[in-house]
Order: sequence, then structure tokens, then C-alpha cells
Amino acid sequence: MSKAVGKVGKKYAVYLPKSVAKAAGLKEGDKVEFKASGGEVALRVLHDPLELALTGSKFASMDPSELEEISVEEQARYEQGPS
Repeated sequence: MSKAVGKVGKKYAVYLPKSVAKAAGLKEGDKVEFKASGGEVALRVLHDPLELALTGSKFASMDPSELEEISVEEQARYEQGPS
């Protein structure tokens, strides 16, 4: 956990110390979410879903034949129309 002290500037601008930004894995252009409650402000990195899909750790795998089987089932359901 990285910890540092900063201050609020003009127009409520807050600049993160480099050590904190690095520890959080932030890079220029990243989107973040702020939550404020009881005198505390929390910041959370909002990762790009496409970037996560391409570079994130994989937790499931699917065989191409399984994918084809699911595709055929879904196509058949689509052709039948709403129930």
C-alpha cells in the first residue's frame, strides 16, 4: 500500500504523487471513479473492458467444438422465435 500527502488546488484539482499512481497501476488517460463519504474520498480505477480482455488474466477456456455447439443451439432458438 502506497501512502502520500497532497493538497487540493484551484478548481479542486488533486494531483496524485507518482508513487501512489504507480502503486495503483494508473496511467495517463485512465478513467477513475470517486466515492465520497464521511470526510473520506476513495478513488477506483475503471479498467477498459477491451484492454482487460486482451491483457488481463484468463480464468476460463472453451474448446472450439464447445463454442460451435452453443452457437448451433442459439441459432436454433433464434429461428424458433419468442416462446
